[in-house]
Amino acid sequence: MNVLLVRAKPHKNTINLQSFMICEPLELEYVSSYLESFGHRVEIVDMILEKKNFGAFLVNKNIDVVGFTSYLPHVNIIKEYARTVKDYDQKIKTVVGGIQAEVIPQDFVDENIDFIIKVNGLKTFKEILANLEKGQEKEIIKNEIAGVYTPEKKEYLIDTHFNYPFPDRIKTRQYRDRYNYIYHEKCATLKTSFGCPYQCEFCFCTEITGHQYFARDIENVIEEIKTIEEENIFIVDDNFLVDIGRIKKFCELMKQNNLHKNFIMFGRADFIAENEEIIKMLKDCGLQAVFIGIESFKEKELENFNKKTTVEMNVRAVQVLENMGLNCYSGIIVDLDWEKKDFDHLINFLNGFKHPMINVQPITPIPGTPIYEKLKEQIIIPRERYELWDMAHLLLQPTRMSKSRFYYHILRTYYKTSVSLRAHRYILKKYGLKVYLRTLKGALHITLQYLKLILAGEG
Repeated sequence: MNVLLVRAKPHKNTINLQSFMICEPLELEYVSSYLESFGHRVEIVDMILEKKNFGAFLVNKNIDVVGFTSYLPHVNIIKEYARTVKDYDQKIKTVVGGIQAEVIPQDFVDENIDFIIKVNGLKTFKEILANLEKGQEKEIIKNEIAGVYTPEKKEYLIDTHFNYPFPDRIKTRQYRDRYNYIYHEKCATLKTSFGCPYQCEFCFCTEITGHQYFARDIENVIEEIKTIEEENIFIVDDNFLVDIGRIKKFCELMKQNNLHKNFIMFGRADFIAENEEIIKMLKDCGLQAVFIGIESFKEKELENFNKKTTVEMNVRAVQVLENMGLNCYSGIIVDLDWEKKDFDHLINFLNGFKHPMINVQPITPIPGTPIYEKLKEQIIIPRERYELWDMAHLLLQPTRMSKSRFYYHILRTYYKTSVSLRAHRYILKKYGLKVYLRTLKGALHITLQYLKLILAGEG
């Protein structure tokens, strides 16, 4: 069958890190390679980078199925795309997968969406196509394939055995020189494990795999790295720094195979603080930066998040990275009862680091997480305004200041830390003019979005 796979372009009101980074659509590249191994023909369209309207990619292509991937802020965009497909040709089937569909599939119930993949995305998509080829009716397919969502199905078994072809990066060749991660140009992405063994209250990652954690064989990971042309690789595991033995084997095989890559990854502060030698080993294999969820400079807030770390661990972790010349990207959650003095303390805390590079977000109760169940009655933005559920808009009312003032202090925190004059000089010196101008453009775009919120006092 002829399959078109599509990554959606965010809504104009969504505030997201795509102003600073555009990673390759790895999930679609996996789907492409897997489906083509069964004889299907696949094309990938990345609407984030395309200038044409989505409808233009349907014309004169004899498409049988269109598949979409989505995060929470893109739900309405996907529904619009699906309507465009059906307006063009009712016979084309529409399929939605990705992490939002796996955790909250009911968000995609829509007359223009034929199949919602709830679990085991690659195999389920393949089964859908096989049944469509046989001429099977849509309702029968939905009821008989275990991984397709219907409200009546209660049990889903997640397949923890990873035995799939490498991602089909050829399908995104026309976009690849524009994929990047913050200051790292021409950056590929790599997935080596799924889920996370920790249970943070606010985290969506553990919900995707039903609170299971499983990892690929490291030999298989190394074989994939051999196929990646880019020098920069972003390891998009929710947490790469889990198993010391696995990390050591990764480093050993990188050296044995004479592979030279630059890596960025996610990791926890407690691991970094307690395993300096392992971080040094990774640095020797090309590690350049680690994204740490610091979350807070307050012990009580870390306890409330069930983070299982301390402020001391966070500080130590950042120091370990900076002393080795590695960049630390930090996630910070600001609580709704903060006052100006709390933001002042945060700014002083962050400026205690050499080069604070942060993502500041108000506490965000994402549907499907434990914290959502605790706070859902207090949410002030309707669920159907998906484009505003971006971990930047206020979903809850601040208790000690207006929304405008709260947004102002978030923006002020950025400009006093990671967008300060000191930061500008550092970025320009370390990464060069091209990267500096790209990230400056992203910073200005997000600044304008925040200024609109400040002036409007609305989300």
